Amino acid sequence: MKAVFHHNQLAHFPKRYLQRGHIVDFPEQPERAKRLLKGVRAAGCGMHAARAHGDAHILSVHTGRYLKFLANAYRRWNRPKGKAFEEVMASIRPVERPARYPTDILGQAGWHQQDFSCPITEQTWMSIRASADTALSAAELIVEGEKSAYALCRPPGHHAYADRAGGFCYLNNTAIAAQFMRRQWDRVAILDIDVHHGNGTQGIFYDRSDVLTVSIHADPRKYYPFYYGYESQRGKGAGNGYNINIPVPVKSDDEVWMGALELALSEISDAAPGALVVALGLDAHEADPLNGGAVTTPGFARMASAIAKLSLPTLIVQEGGYLTDDLENNLASFLKGFGG
Repeated sequence: MKAVFHHNQLAHFPKRYLQRGHIVDFPEQPERAKRLLKGVRAAGCGMHAARAHGDAHILSVHTGRYLKFLANAYRRWNRPKGKAFEEVMASIRPVERPARYPTDILGQAGWHQQDFSCPITEQTWMSIRASADTALSAAELIVEGEKSAYALCRPPGHHAYADRAGGFCYLNNTAIAAQFMRRQWDRVAILDIDVHHGNGTQGIFYDRSDVLTVSIHADPRKYYPFYYGYESQRGKGAGNGYNINIPVPVKSDDEVWMGALELALSEISDAAPGALVVALGLDAHEADPLNGGAVTTPGFARMASAIAKLSLPTLIVQEGGYLTDDLENNLASFLKGFGG
């Protein structure tokens, strides 16, 4: 399997994170990518550098106004000097919409940053743009004939909506890749196995039937993102029935996840897509600091092996999975399991 990465993804490194009222160190750190790179090597994958792609591919998923905000927010936030903390973070947000879009940077930050996990630093735009290019470069490999590829994307993306960041996510790499692959196939499926529901991905494709979205995740009644990921959220209009959520209890083990995966794979098989995008979260692991799952390292290999049996052209896009001594081994387990 070929793997894709861009070193600019290491530059994004916010310092603050609001966790239950406390300011703590930011969990989504560059060290994640370094450990995942070790996992790629342990799995025997060939590493390829991401290449730059035009904004048109990103604009097929995200709004132009949102991209303009992300690209310019840091410069605008720190002018004049000394009037704001170094990282762009909103202190006010619109509670209901319709609402009017403001011109002030603080108001725009509130419009586009849906929670406190997506601050913008001087290097953020460079890193998130490289992350999107990584997903696009790997998707391009699939379109050109590779049976499988892995995109080591960091920051992750599946919580990002068309015009909102959240959950450590800014650009929705999974959605961007799936939209790119639609140029080759009439229907593409997304299987999200991150422990958190991919609410941004759901929102982007909610009214469409050409991209089937299936997500297995910890029960949102008790786990982030709380408001999305319920079984009753099935899509609307043309997309009705093409958004499938399979919540499992928080701290579920291998057997529960495998049971949910069997259902998810059946739904994907019935939809007969031409290709598959796997939004790979490793944060369902039993030692992950976000405490949402109890999947073992061998459990990731089991899931990967089951997914591979679909025999679809498959792009694997990295989503969550946070700092533990097991992180690189979990990725190697999944990649080996898929290849085996």
